[in-house]
Amino acid sequence: MNCTMEKSKIQMLYDACNDVFSQKELPTFQQIQWLKSILNIFEAADVGIDEFSLDGSPSSSPKITNGLISGQGVSEITYIHIYECDNFSVSRSCSVVYSCTYMGIFCFPAGRTLPLHDHPGMTVLSKLLYGSVYVKAYDWVRGENNSPRTNGLAGTVINGVFNAPCEPSVLFPRSGGNIHSFTALTPCAILDVLSPPYSDDFERPSTYFFDFPIPSLRGYALLEERELKLPYDLVVNGAPYVGPPLDVGQDLC
Repeated sequence: MNCTMEKSKIQMLYDACNDVFSQKELPTFQQIQWLKSILNIFEAADVGIDEFSLDGSPSSSPKITNGLISGQGVSEITYIHIYECDNFSVSRSCSVVYSCTYMGIFCFPAGRTLPLHDHPGMTVLSKLLYGSVYVKAYDWVRGENNSPRTNGLAGTVINGVFNAPCEPSVLFPRSGGNIHSFTALTPCAILDVLSPPYSDDFERPSTYFFDFPIPSLRGYALLEERELKLPYDLVVNGAPYVGPPLDVGQDLC
C-alpha cells in the first residue's frame, strides 16, 4: 500500500481490526472504543452504496449505478461480503480458533426482518449506515454452562428503534444483547464486524430463536430454538462489494 496516499475508511477499519483481533486475548475496552470511533465516521458511500437512488422498481438483484449499489433497489435482505481472513473478517466463516474476523453489510428493504439469532462466543460491532431499524435484543440469564444454549430464560437488553445517524453498537459473548433481531422500518443498511466468525467445529453455531415474553416478569422472555436451522421464510440474497478496494498485504503502513 502506498503510505503517501490517504487511506479509505474501509482500509482504516481493516487495519484496526487486524491489530485488535489478531491477538489471542479478548479486546480491551480501549480497543473497542477505537474500533467504534472508526465505524462512527462511516457513511453508505464509503462502502459502495448509494442510499438515495432508486433506478426502477426494487429487485432481487441490486442495481449498480455510477459504481454504487442502489440501497433503495433491494427487494429482499441482501448481504454484501467485504472480507474475511485467518485473523478477522468483515463477514462470516473461518477455521482458526482465536483470531478470525468477518466484515459485511446487510441491506434491508422496508418491512423485512432478520429473525432472532445469537452470536456464541463472539464480539460484534454494528453501524447503521442509513434508515431506521427496530432492534430487539436479549442476553441469557446466566447459568453455569458455558456452551451455546438453545433455550431458557433471557433478559431484554434492547427493545427500540434506531435512526441513522447513530453511534455504533457492540455486543459481547455474554452481554450487550448477544441474541438479537432486526426489522427494517425504512430501507436501511448495517455494517457488521464480527470476530470470531460462526463455526460448528468450534461450537459457535448460528441458532435462530422464538421468544415468548413473560407477562408476569416484565423484561424477561423464554427463548426456544427454532426447529429449522434457517427459518423457511428468511431470504438473504448476495451482492458484490463495489466499495474502495482493500490492501490486505503483510506490509501495512
